[in-house]
Amino acid sequence: MNPYHNFVAAFAQLVTQGKSLPLGGIPPHNKSRPAADAPAALIFSPHPDDECLIGGFALRLMREARWRVVNVAVTQGSNQDRQQPRLQELKNACGWLGFEVEQTAPNGLEKINPKTRTNDSRHWSEAVKIIAAILARHQPQAIFVPHEFDWNSTHIGTHFLVMDALKTLPPDFQCLVIETEYWAPLPTPNLMVASGVDDVADLLAALSFHVEEVRRNPYHLRMPAWLQDNVRRGAELVGGQGGAAPDFMFATLYRLRQWKNGCVGNVWRDGKQVSVTENPGDLIREAS
Repeated sequence: MNPYHNFVAAFAQLVTQGKSLPLGGIPPHNKSRPAADAPAALIFSPHPDDECLIGGFALRLMREARWRVVNVAVTQGSNQDRQQPRLQELKNACGWLGFEVEQTAPNGLEKINPKTRTNDSRHWSEAVKIIAAILARHQPQAIFVPHEFDWNSTHIGTHFLVMDALKTLPPDFQCLVIETEYWAPLPTPNLMVASGVDDVADLLAALSFHVEEVRRNPYHLRMPAWLQDNVRRGAELVGGQGGAAPDFMFATLYRLRQWKNGCVGNVWRDGKQVSVTENPGDLIREAS
């Protein structure tokens, strides 16, 4: 008898059982929302659903530090027939979490990828102006954006779009730049933020509102395993090679830097790990 058989079988059974859980339509939270003049964090999402996948840190900033979180829908997907339905799914997901939604265009921006940046300067310049205007209007204390090697062409395009927009802003504009990972791991993360069971459950519930996407591929059911694996990776990538793993059950990895004086730079030398008992707002104050 293999003593680990039941352990592994339990994981498989949970995923199978999860397929019967509802997709969207979950009663809303009765929780207070941050004040209109609260500090703002912007999530620049390449696609609808990214706000849930990388949103562990943002959700904690909203709930524990009382920040406003605004999800900027950079694109609404490449399938034109799905762009308006995906927008509605996004609004449902963000509304359930308590995030705000800001569109970039009626159907989202198109052709946001490195090829466009190189070959179609006029289209790219117009998209940069839209993102720069959003940054200038909100004056965020922090922004979330995919890292430049995040494999998917729209994720990579979104990274360069936001960084190009930052370069057009006045020299005194500054904010924290929190790079995210999904399709490809961050090569040098410097921040691991733990999430509790309630937060992870809420992220999955919100992700389920992207009904047609998770019906096509039930990646929401595999998200807890990914968040657990992040603890393994983050223990050494963030905590240092050979370091002991912290007692986190779930976590998300990020690279936090600061945009200041027209360029991005490091704010600390060593990595940081934020447990579920620490207020993430304290980390932001330290970094700023």
